[in-house]
Amino acid sequence: MREELNRIVAIASSTGGPRALQTLISSLPGDLGVPVLIVQHMPAGFTASLAERLNSISQLSVTEANDGDVVRPNCVYLARGGVHMNVRRDAGKHVIYYTEEPPREGVRPCANYMYESLATCRYDEVICVVMTGMGADGTRGIGHLIRSKKVYVIGQNAESCAVYGMPKSAMTAGIVDKELTLNLIANEITTKVRLR
Repeated sequence: MREELNRIVAIASSTGGPRALQTLISSLPGDLGVPVLIVQHMPAGFTASLAERLNSISQLSVTEANDGDVVRPNCVYLARGGVHMNVRRDAGKHVIYYTEEPPREGVRPCANYMYESLATCRYDEVICVVMTGMGADGTRGIGHLIRSKKVYVIGQNAESCAVYGMPKSAMTAGIVDKELTLNLIANEITTKVRLR
């Protein structure tokens, strides 16, 4: 049995995200070996259908995350619209939970909450992906995470973004390790996740 990799992938996306996520998630291998978290800016009631769509084209298991879900390898957890998704350790496992603080960066769910919650988790490394979208969500959260974790940040490049806002903010902050076109991100994630 292959050794479990103690890493996690955490993705932030907004405007243009649902289409970009279809490209990305459908290109990840079914034996990726780590969990994937996604915060896509959407209102309540719309994320379940996006999760179903992604699951239908993915080799990984994609679900709209439920409060109390245990985070497992080879599973993709899409944040529910209208609430903030976080991860915490509970009895030796990582568990998803939701909070209802006001919108942050003008959005709920906000990826900054997800990234900040990972700072206290027991993952050795977090692979962060900042994708197409308006605003600056992700930048502050990853900046906070970098202070306590080994972090590798992938930004989607301007040419492949519907809106080059969130990745540009991360680039301007100097936290992006590699900026790539959308169709190269899945391979970069897979390579980085499997590095020994």
